[in-house]
Amino acid sequence: MKLEILKPAEGSVRNNTRQGRGQGSGGGGTARRGHKGAKSRSGYSAKRGFEGGQMPLQRRVPKFGFNNINRIEYKAINLDTIQSLVEKTGVKLINLAFLKEHGLMSKTDLIKVLGRGELTSKVDVSVNAFSKSAISIIENLGGKATVVSKGSASSSISNEVVEVVTDVVAAPKAKKTKVGDDLTKIEGIGPKISELLVAGGIETFLKLSETSAEEVQEILNNAGGNFASHNPATWAEQAKLAADGNWDELKVLQDKLNGGRPE
Repeated sequence: MKLEILKPAEGSVRNNTRQGRGQGSGGGGTARRGHKGAKSRSGYSAKRGFEGGQMPLQRRVPKFGFNNINRIEYKAINLDTIQSLVEKTGVKLINLAFLKEHGLMSKTDLIKVLGRGELTSKVDVSVNAFSKSAISIIENLGGKATVVSKGSASSSISNEVVEVVTDVVAAPKAKKTKVGDDLTKIEGIGPKISELLVAGGIETFLKLSETSAEEVQEILNNAGGNFASHNPATWAEQAKLAADGNWDELKVLQDKLNGGRPE
């Protein structure tokens, strides 16, 4: 065999054909595309999975099961594995950092201790979950089974142990304290104007009754033309009745008003 006689296998190399229109290209006026039909058009683009109109593969093959996005998967470590680690290293505390160091887990794994095998040594174990039998065996030997928060294995291995609390009494919710009165009960005052008055230091019916109409009008004028058109002439009188608890008299007075303005 000589270098100058080497050549590709027969049929493995094909000469490129110039694809163009016209008789000179050798492909006729349709550039080897034939006449009519989808593939003869310049904008043709086959969709992925299209099989010429027949039922595509992804619809012919049945689908089984589903992936539960809320499923939490644990990597199991049994008691016989823990016993072998204790005998090999003499350690008295096994946690996530220790397991990762000995190649029994990756940084994204969640570890659950199961009760298979025999454990004869006293050892404290801190992992993400335990079976009931594993907890019973560890504690009967004088060890401690503690649960580590699930987030500690996601980014970095944490040695911090979260103690298991069985009876947790929820702290009573703090009661909301009433800051001021509902000024919208005064005819002519809506939610927006109420916010303006509160921002101006007028939070109660009593404070409004002691504020002159001129001062209230100044607050409205400073808020813009949409608020300056309101007339607060009767607001102090209404607020005085509301502060004293005279709701019936207030109702009679408001029946005589037109949007908070005297008729």
